[in-house]
Amino acid sequence: MKLLGQILAFVFIASTSVSCMFQESFARITVELFGILNDGREVQLFVLRNKAGMTAEIMDLGGTIVSLSVADSDGNYADVTTGFDLPQPYADGAGYQGAIVGRYANRIANARFSIDGTEYSLARNNGDNAIHGGLVGFDKKIWDTEILSNESEARLALRTFSPDGEEGYPGRVDTTVTYTLNDQNQLIIDYFATTDRATVINLTNHAYFNLEGHDTGSVLDHEITINADLYTPVDNESIPTGQIADVAGSPLDFRTAKRIGRDIESAHQQIQFGSGFDHNFVINHEHPGQVSLAASVYAPKSGRTMHVYTDQPGVQFYTGNFLNGSLVGKDGAIYDRRDAFCLETQHYPDSPNKPNFPSTELRPGEQYKTRTIFEFGTIGANN
Repeated sequence: MKLLGQILAFVFIASTSVSCMFQESFARITVELFGILNDGREVQLFVLRNKAGMTAEIMDLGGTIVSLSVADSDGNYADVTTGFDLPQPYADGAGYQGAIVGRYANRIANARFSIDGTEYSLARNNGDNAIHGGLVGFDKKIWDTEILSNESEARLALRTFSPDGEEGYPGRVDTTVTYTLNDQNQLIIDYFATTDRATVINLTNHAYFNLEGHDTGSVLDHEITINADLYTPVDNESIPTGQIADVAGSPLDFRTAKRIGRDIESAHQQIQFGSGFDHNFVINHEHPGQVSLAASVYAPKSGRTMHVYTDQPGVQFYTGNFLNGSLVGKDGAIYDRRDAFCLETQHYPDSPNKPNFPSTELRPGEQYKTRTIFEFGTIGANN
């Protein structure tokens, strides 16, 4: 009996040691040098992993999603976001791909707005308008990083500040963005900001998705549902008119699933203004500020799905209308027109100049807090 006890004890210790070794060998986050910019700055790449096999690569330049590797219905993994093999193209401003954009995502008309009777003039980087924070927005900054992972999820916090007057915006803004990858194949993005002076803020992530794989070409056969009865029509410069219109009877009705390509060449004026879809949709929230389903996407060849949840009032659906084949991406991929789409959760464009839109003002003592979730899965593929 004494010998049997010794054997059982050895087996227990050995099995426990193997289990511990396995647990220790699974690193939720690893870090590596991604590259060096032309100005000499080093860029680090953080690889987040879950136990299902999904990975998310985030770099500290722009807090950018460099890749998302997701399984298809047969268990084969592919990268479903566009991007580049080196950091310099991101720094050169290649379409904000995968980046955190701010201080103000999307457009502000005539690059100006007023708070408390004072008018502020912004950098003009979209014709006469301002877009995505200006010439040197949050996408161009190298963010401070902190790994906050635990046993159940990979978590990476990124922090930066924008000084008073940067790109014309008032007030110093301190921002934290946290990426969390859990074992349910959810990539959660939490945004937090404070200011020392009244300002405006609107943050989002500008990932370009192709659920068949970033290098597989057109997304026009993807099927999308957008949980929105209303949208904000735009003029010929993609500035909202101030109207909030019903999607019913228009090509912008995605309340039931349809192919992205079905109405993308419509003669409807809104489609002509955007050269396709490039519109803000008013998300159907049962309770304002509650995290709700914004959109769902299905890729029929791979069976991959993506559900987008957010507490933001709007989501910009953009169909890569201005990709033109000039960008050479990861592994030599060429990104041509409509080879990817974006779902940018946000406040409405030009809200600072549209008093009927939800306010984007942030004042001292207040906190800007918002959450977006990208959830990946599969259903049967149509091979």
